[in-house]
Amino acid sequence: MSTQVSEEVREALREGRPVVALESTIIAHGLPRPRNLTVARELEALVRSGGAVPATIAVIDGVAHVGLDEGGLTRIAEDPTVRKLGHRDLAPALATGATGATTVSATAWLADAAGIRVFATGGLGGVHREWTETQDESADLRLLSRVGITVVCAGVKSILDVPATLQRLETLGVTVVGYGTEHFPGFYLASSGEPVDWTLRTPQEVAGVIRAKDGLGEPYAALVVANPVPVAEQLDPALHDRVLAQGLAAAKEKGIGGQAVTPFLLEYLMVHTDGASLEANLAAVRGNVRLGARIAAAYAGVGA
Repeated sequence: MSTQVSEEVREALREGRPVVALESTIIAHGLPRPRNLTVARELEALVRSGGAVPATIAVIDGVAHVGLDEGGLTRIAEDPTVRKLGHRDLAPALATGATGATTVSATAWLADAAGIRVFATGGLGGVHREWTETQDESADLRLLSRVGITVVCAGVKSILDVPATLQRLETLGVTVVGYGTEHFPGFYLASSGEPVDWTLRTPQEVAGVIRAKDGLGEPYAALVVANPVPVAEQLDPALHDRVLAQGLAAAKEKGIGGQAVTPFLLEYLMVHTDGASLEANLAAVRGNVRLGARIAAAYAGVGA
């Protein structure tokens, strides 16, 4: 596979120092320009402030990059032709010389292949509402059953079927723990209302679980650390529920279905909450990146 690991990331991995993988879809497709580049730099700085090395991942001109320099970050943030790449898209992207931002599934695959143990992101994809009719499920879930990486996230987007997603993760053998919470987060919301089986409260406890997984060996599957957005920074729950209900009704009225539902609802939430959903999204991402750096440092034995 045509993969280029940056010198900084390669040296950190070789020396056993903490590294945190970051996805690039949020840069290319999740935020407006020029704020996206500012946020990309901010997230890398948060990783560094936590004592770890950031490894933002993307595909540029047919080469998978694990760790981007300033030119790479700028390219992903500013080039309007950047594609959105899931795991299934990696092979054609590499073969055709494409440039693309990596989703959770592609980032987790490339990070795991490079030997990175911790990946921080916003929220996972999941099982979509009305799955029995559409069979629509994010590729994130099955991919996470095939890699041994730890994913720090704020749960799954609340526009999805959260109970079904948790059931699917259980079926796939993906371990889910709540960080400082007994309930699975709802991405924009601190709680989805769904319980988690395990609660961990320190980065050292999470690192201990990673080491225990290492000792168990195969079959490999990801560890999902569900870290809720702070209550003070979550989207107002009443506003969330009202706008989401309106968005679902609007999607049905317009005949929007299948894979088009998620981007429609995300845009609907952003517009009809006057951008508050985007700010909650960013608050969740920042919190996950900070925690990811602390977990990576604890796993590497730094500052313990």
